[in-house]
Amino acid sequence: MVTAIKATKFGARASATLLAGTVLSGIASAQTAPQAAAPAAPATQAAPAAQDTPAPAVAPQQARTIRSLRVEGSQRIEPETVLSYTRLRSGDSYTNETLDQAIKDLLASDLLADVQIEGGLTGDLIIRIRENPVINRVVFEGNKRLKQDKIDKEIKLKPRQIFTRTAVRADIGRIVELYRRQGRFAASVEPKMVSLDQNRVDVIFEIHEGAKSKVRQINIIGNEVFPDGKLRGEMATKTASLAHLMSSNTSYDQDRLAYDQQKLRQFYLTNGYADFRVISAVAELTPDKKDFIITYVVEEGPRYKFGDVTVDSAIRDFDDKKLAEHLSIKKGDWYNAKAVEDTVEQLSETAGLFGYAFADVRPEFQRDKDALTMSMNFHIGEANRTYIERIDITGNRQTQDKVIRREMRVAEGDAFNTFLVKRSQDRINSLGYFQDKFEIERKDGSAPDRIVLAANVEEKPNGELTLSAGFSSLERFILQASIRQRNFRGKGQTVSASVDYSSYSKSVELGFTEPYLFDQNIALGGTIFRRDYNAFNYIGDDRSTTYSQISTGFQLVMGVPLTEYWTLSGRYQLSKDDVSLDRGSFYSDTNGDGTLDTCDPLKAGRYYCEAVGNRLTSLLGLSLIYDSLNSRLRPTRGTRLSVGGDFAGLGGDVRYLRGRVNADKYWNVGSGFIFSLSGEGGYIKSLEKANGPGVDAVRITDRFYLGEPQFRGFDIRGVGPRVQRIGYTGDPLAGTQLLITDKDQIIDDALGATAYYLTKAELEIPLGAGAAEMGLRPSIFVQMGGLFGITSPGRTIEFQQAKNGDTLLFNADGSPTLLPKDNFLKDASGNQLYFYTDPSTGVQSATPCRVGTGATPTACVGTTINPIANNPTPPFFEQFVGDSARPRISVGFGVNWNSPFGPLRIDVAKALLHEKGDDTKLITFNVGTQF
Repeated sequence: MVTAIKATKFGARASATLLAGTVLSGIASAQTAPQAAAPAAPATQAAPAAQDTPAPAVAPQQARTIRSLRVEGSQRIEPETVLSYTRLRSGDSYTNETLDQAIKDLLASDLLADVQIEGGLTGDLIIRIRENPVINRVVFEGNKRLKQDKIDKEIKLKPRQIFTRTAVRADIGRIVELYRRQGRFAASVEPKMVSLDQNRVDVIFEIHEGAKSKVRQINIIGNEVFPDGKLRGEMATKTASLAHLMSSNTSYDQDRLAYDQQKLRQFYLTNGYADFRVISAVAELTPDKKDFIITYVVEEGPRYKFGDVTVDSAIRDFDDKKLAEHLSIKKGDWYNAKAVEDTVEQLSETAGLFGYAFADVRPEFQRDKDALTMSMNFHIGEANRTYIERIDITGNRQTQDKVIRREMRVAEGDAFNTFLVKRSQDRINSLGYFQDKFEIERKDGSAPDRIVLAANVEEKPNGELTLSAGFSSLERFILQASIRQRNFRGKGQTVSASVDYSSYSKSVELGFTEPYLFDQNIALGGTIFRRDYNAFNYIGDDRSTTYSQISTGFQLVMGVPLTEYWTLSGRYQLSKDDVSLDRGSFYSDTNGDGTLDTCDPLKAGRYYCEAVGNRLTSLLGLSLIYDSLNSRLRPTRGTRLSVGGDFAGLGGDVRYLRGRVNADKYWNVGSGFIFSLSGEGGYIKSLEKANGPGVDAVRITDRFYLGEPQFRGFDIRGVGPRVQRIGYTGDPLAGTQLLITDKDQIIDDALGATAYYLTKAELEIPLGAGAAEMGLRPSIFVQMGGLFGITSPGRTIEFQQAKNGDTLLFNADGSPTLLPKDNFLKDASGNQLYFYTDPSTGVQSATPCRVGTGATPTACVGTTINPIANNPTPPFFEQFVGDSARPRISVGFGVNWNSPFGPLRIDVAKALLHEKGDDTKLITFNVGTQF
């Protein structure tokens, strides 16, 4: 077979021709049929018989002498090298079989493409050779799913190497295997070759990738106790269907097939079927090579219970009976292989607590097939009490040794203790300086009773320079710039600086923390800050700022550990708060001088007017903290409890007491699921008297607030006491005045409260390896909370009632009609102002002239009668709602994703219970980008 490729495919090589098919004979078929027979021997082996004037045949047994011997056709290979591959030498005897063997030996060297031997009749032997060409380049065509760099790493053919068909065949197999690893069993590779001048060739691999071979069906034969669906659910491999549309395990994988057999065995062994076995597991590829059908043949066997459970310890410190009494498995329980493994680990850790690091715990099984019981004896071999010979720390190129050693709960020379070693491991993990899942390794010491602890750390980048921009449902457009070094100078210190800007808040903050002051176990940190916060509400889609709060100050924090888990933390904060309202929107002229100089409760509400001003807060706080979390960054087990109190009144303008409690508990419930419970609550009590009725003694800026983001299912500050102002529509004098019913047109001002509570139960759900690498962490949750305890502000003002003579007018629904409140304008001298409209331009201006216009009432010119200047306040209905301790409840699910655009959090939550006035919200998200 001869396959030709036109040289025009390669541009200037118009005269290039494809080498004879004898070189690549059989390769194309070998790539898809590994079991096919080897290709036929090259025609060159029969070359002497193919000449135009063949030499006379030599008798099979007639020996002749080699009179002369030479090599012709060699270009790169020395003739001596060619002869070294044969047994032919001048003066030696030879036969036809000798010449045939020489041809075979030369072709087996993979250096030559063709070999012929002439002169067999005369003894003057001429070995004519054609060398294998040199590879000019290796080209891949059709590879879309596999990049060229990945294929290059696997194949052996390279430019400037000698071309051989054996190497081509091997590389085809490697390429096909790469595609099979991706589940593409229909992939095929066709090799082609273009000859060039100077005995060079281009090797071309034409790749037909084909579709991924999916698992169409999984059959299970022999199962009687558990249905097929249950067993398929235990397997990693899934069938290609809509239910598994997002799964990456629907393609066939031979390693996954072996893993699934182990999963089946594990499932049965944990349910008491100790004799279970997989008789066979066969994966059949459909004729179109698109799908696989997997068939398992299993034998379940009978179900066993635990028989007698005993402990046999060769360590004299242990009481066998007491150890057996505290084991988790009991006689009569269904046999569970996982429980046996857990018991072995439990006994090993118990031995480790007493200093026996190398205790050998071996479970001994005694099966009774008649009674269907599995008696267990856990034998603890004799061991020496172990002491820590030394602690080796490696891999820390920047971090100082002392930063790691001070987190160790054991020291060199101490008796080994598994609990303290595990605690040391958790504390080092919590630093966040090193690789995830860091573990302290145990190594044999210089003696049987000595052990070496090896902390081989892998440092992560701890310096962070971040510029981010994004959009959130809470703060709209966000800009952030921050720099932080969490392991400054390798001493474990933290230095940070950040600038945040959004339409909701702005802040600048500088911080420094020294976790071990003067190498003592005392943490000291400080922060200098300026925070600009804007409170707002919505009228329709328009957001209106209610008040602005600018806080400037500093905070010092000190922490002193009392025990391994208990810490006492103190703090002092001095801050100046400036609360202001927009004068054009919320102030009125009360002195008659034309200056907006007084906060108008009618416009702003008494609660906001009371908060306006500058106040200095001097605050001293104390907290007692219990922390047994295995990681402070992403805990999976442990508890954290914090009880704290603050006293404001060491100087300054504000005096109050505030208490808070926070608690979190995490459980690793197996199979990657993390369950957590959290709760928090607080109460604040003012030490000052209220300024009057309807005014709470606790300032609005010091109260607690609840809502997004901590209480999902509710909007920002969407829970708790609030004042709602509802406007009217219609003509009051015509009796058509009605309250507005559109919720988006109601002014809703959150007031905060003096007491709150919030609880949450959340289950983090594991995903496959691919999703985990993407940083996807979904969870489901339920939350319950409340915000309450504030003095009702009462109504701001009673509007004047519309009267017709002495008769009060009423609307059709029976409510009285209300007129707008007049706000007559005056100039700086107290003169009443009027609106004058220039008849020539239509421009309106204010004048003290009742008739005409002028700068003073005595300089009026003109005859136009002007209307009085009035800026009336529309009437509204004001109500106080939401002050209730009754629980609000929401349920939902969320996803954390470390996306290419930055960290993303999306929550979908439904408020099941809420109070009148609460603002609910179904979907919240937050995303940013780093560049």
